[in-house]
Amino acid sequence: MRKRQVVLRRSEEPSGNSTTSSLTVRTVRYGECQKNHAASIGGFAVDGCREFMASGEEGTTAALACAACGCHRNFHRREVENDVGYERASPSSNGK
Repeated sequence: MRKRQVVLRRSEEPSGNSTTSSLTVRTVRYGECQKNHAASIGGFAVDGCREFMASGEEGTTAALACAACGCHRNFHRREVENDVGYERASPSSNGK
């Protein structure tokens, strides 16, 4: 199960007689766990958890704990993918 967050943002910028709008889609995924379990003794050891899996429903505190390793989501590597699409409106669509 992959944890994804999608954020949509639409912005319009006037440029001359037409309007250009952009749509940004941001996908967030949490990869392998990077928690150092041997930090207290001066070593380095990770548990090998390859991907974050939420323990509970979205919006609860259990959703922030990994079902595989028990660590908080912040210990997992965050991968953000941004997809930006541009759409140019015709001059007649802006009321002129």
